Amino acid sequence: MRFARWLVSAVLMAMVAVGALAPVSAAASPVAAAEALPTDPNIRFTGRWDTTNSAAYTPYWAGAYLTVGFTGTTVRLQQRGTIDLYASVDGGPTVSYTGVSGVVNLTPQPLASGNHTLVVSYRVVAGSYHGDAVFQGLTLDAGARTFAAPRRERLIEFVGDSITVGTTSSRNHLTAYPWLIGEQLGADHTAIAQGGACLVAADCVGLEQQFTRLNPNAPTPDWDFARYRADAVVINLGTNDVGHGVSGAQFQTSYTNLLRTVRQKYPNAWIFALGTFRGRYLTETRAAVSTVTAGGDGRVSFVDTAGWLSSSDLSDSVHPNDQGHRTITGRLAPIIAARL
Repeated sequence: MRFARWLVSAVLMAMVAVGALAPVSAAASPVAAAEALPTDPNIRFTGRWDTTNSAAYTPYWAGAYLTVGFTGTTVRLQQRGTIDLYASVDGGPTVSYTGVSGVVNLTPQPLASGNHTLVVSYRVVAGSYHGDAVFQGLTLDAGARTFAAPRRERLIEFVGDSITVGTTSSRNHLTAYPWLIGEQLGADHTAIAQGGACLVAADCVGLEQQFTRLNPNAPTPDWDFARYRADAVVINLGTNDVGHGVSGAQFQTSYTNLLRTVRQKYPNAWIFALGTFRGRYLTETRAAVSTVTAGGDGRVSFVDTAGWLSSSDLSDSVHPNDQGHRTITGRLAPIIAARL
């Protein structure tokens, strides 16, 4: 009997040694998912993002987005609070996520194993919408990793008001002409734009001053222009200044100042000064362009937009609808492409 018990014990120990039987006390632990913090160098942030908090990055202005490559079969966002966002995986259709927070599963149907890309943009936080556009990282499969997605060679910056933001279009900035033009031309794109913005600071956000800021609604801090360089800048301002009593002379001076500021920040960019679609301050805009070109800046153009939009292109008397933004894209994209 003793020999039988000894034999059973010896056999069990041998099975443990070769891995055929695990000891009861050594239960397998689940493998932790991979985490990618906002500081991950493979995550590229396009636009003006506040990165002072390494655990939570916040985009300001319209149209900011992040791009990253990742391996594995799933990807989840880590969001601080409730937000509306848009995400595209592997260049596929952009999916809307409304009122999501915490861990946001972007791949409810797992992907094929391999390399993938992700682009995420947040709904513009402005007006009556106050979502929490704070990115806190990614969660990937256990053992998965991030990698740097291919970088686009050019960047176009769009400066403007609610028309540039895409207010009243179906997907806000994602259906606005800056996003459409950037994607059509294969360029990265930023939008230094906010609904209600003016050129002159006259009881509204004045982009003559705020163009250089990290946050459109704060006087400081300044944006670090070393973080990216625009190859082209498109300015569409003047629609709202009329309602704030800005004189033609004041508008022309401020527009000239803005053109000079843009040139200082982006020495090699081509600057396009659009005539407003409603025809406001056209003489003053042309004159500002003439002033800087006469001063030796040969990389500034006035773009006459008269007749571009019809009533069917507008959702109201001011804002283009989806068709209108496509119309602007069809007109403006070739003009920009010719100078890039």
